[in-house]
Amino acid sequence: MTVIDVDAMTRRYGSGKNAYEAVKALDLQVAEGELFGLLGTNGAGKTSTLEVIQGLSRPSSGTVRIMGMDPVSDRRTIRPSLGIMLQKGGLPQDLTTTESLRMWAGTCSDPLPVADVLGRVDLAGRADTRVKFLSGGEQRRLDLACAIISRPRILFLDEPTTGLDPESRRNTWHLIQELKDSGVTIMLTTHYLDEAESLCDRLAIMHRGSVVRSGTVDEVVADHPAKIELKVPARALPSLPGTSIDVAGETVSIQTASVQETLTDLLMWAREHEVTLHGLDARAASLETVFLSIADDIDNPDVDRPAIENNEVMSA
Repeated sequence: MTVIDVDAMTRRYGSGKNAYEAVKALDLQVAEGELFGLLGTNGAGKTSTLEVIQGLSRPSSGTVRIMGMDPVSDRRTIRPSLGIMLQKGGLPQDLTTTESLRMWAGTCSDPLPVADVLGRVDLAGRADTRVKFLSGGEQRRLDLACAIISRPRILFLDEPTTGLDPESRRNTWHLIQELKDSGVTIMLTTHYLDEAESLCDRLAIMHRGSVVRSGTVDEVVADHPAKIELKVPARALPSLPGTSIDVAGETVSIQTASVQETLTDLLMWAREHEVTLHGLDARAASLETVFLSIADDIDNPDVDRPAIENNEVMSA
């Protein structure tokens, strides 16, 4: 069942010639129990998208439905089912951790026990500490506690592990996975691509207000080439079928759909001709390489890069 349905949603700021479209005719569907990642470069439109989905602002055009309802006009009905962790929580600084969470629990119809939630976010030992004395990472964990104490059916996490140390980050991943396993539908934004790769069932990459790639991690990465880099060798490279080759200064970059076959051909050629391949580095496609290439291609569509098919790379 589709829990979040975004259809041709546009979010526009201003009017007339000065109007700015932060989100452009966006389509998204998130299924019940799914963990969906929303990724993008700075200014891609992620925050504007979340604000509209959460019912904090109306779309300029298009529609958004949560559990079949309008998140603005039906907010009173929907709100008890939502847990929201914003980029900045803004809790009162002079309250203790326990007091802050108890205050938040007072807004919920059926909250979890405060002590239990503090334990789940590793703040039990800071229960009596004032918020202003918590570290940035601890304050993020308190924001997460506020988001989950209401037993939400749908959870929005806006960069939940920013500022966390590696151990806290790992523990937060485990908690998010536990919530998903319990049936909670989760929408996650993050700048950490390894986080998205590890947690997300599906994801969408936004750039300049539009989704430019979406699907499972495997689907997003599948049609992206692997890369082999090396210093320009002492003699021309052999024919490497199914590859494209770029030369930038003294570095040769080979893009290939089959890194194993291409690398094998390259190494066998080097051995046969007694050529040393300096600076050799082979990397399979990953979410990070896809993300960076999308941003680079769209930001620099007219960059003239020397592309040489197969074996036209000569020695420097």
